[in-house]
Amino acid sequence: MRIFITGGSGLVGSKIAEIAIDKHDIYAGYCHNKPELGVPVKLDLAKNTGLDSVSKIKPEVIIHTAALTNVDDCEANKELAYKINAEGTRRIAVLAAEMGAFIVYVSTDYVFSGDKGQYKETDVPNPIDYYGYTKLLGEQYCDSIARPCVIYGAKPASGKVNFALWLVKALKNNEKVKLVTDQYVTPTLNTNLAKMLLEIAERRLKGIFHLSGKERVSRYEFALRIATKFGLDADLILPSKMADMDWLAARPKDSSLDTAKASRCLNEKPYDLDTALTLLKEEREKC
Repeated sequence: MRIFITGGSGLVGSKIAEIAIDKHDIYAGYCHNKPELGVPVKLDLAKNTGLDSVSKIKPEVIIHTAALTNVDDCEANKELAYKINAEGTRRIAVLAAEMGAFIVYVSTDYVFSGDKGQYKETDVPNPIDYYGYTKLLGEQYCDSIARPCVIYGAKPASGKVNFALWLVKALKNNEKVKLVTDQYVTPTLNTNLAKMLLEIAERRLKGIFHLSGKERVSRYEFALRIATKFGLDADLILPSKMADMDWLAARPKDSSLDTAKASRCLNEKPYDLDTALTLLKEEREKC
């Protein structure tokens, strides 16, 4: 297939390209950082430029991973967040419809309020921050909606260091870090997510899918598990509370996702945390 990936140099997009490059024709959209894999295509959703290049490619599938994902940045610059996450997604979806392309949209666990956790696909979204609100707006335009949660991976992407890499680096430098004990998530390894997204694209599966890891943990426990897996000093990880954090935007207290549907419908199943962290360590050692 001809697959166009928005956010092709990002944590998810670059991993999809890596997995799919031997099987499909990959075109990787980017705004700032040129992708290492696939045919690079300049695309700026904030300025609405580059869509004509996508039209010429005529992809059969679009996997839309590009977004403004910094939660506080979205709260501080709502106009930009709306342009990229909501309006940008609408334009991508309209283009996909014109070409007859199947679109898979990577949304977020932040579409939920976090009042209860273990959210199913049938639960009603109710975002409490602007990031989650703009991502929810984007969902209405797309064939297939994938919601991950706290994505991490073995390599930096798009100039950003994800949570796992940040923690490993800090602990190796004997730096103390504060992590909250009262925020619960289902962390998602990008390799697992990319494989599930690719399967959904190849099989043209429509609807909403929660594609996170299958294990619910607090941010603090997640950090302890990473430290243990990498043989680092867990005593450097200091327990904290959400109320103590200097965040601009509100965060869901429990945005963990129920992945039973993905486990039932997909050949590539959501990983438990130990499996994911073992693979993370193996991939990190190869970098």
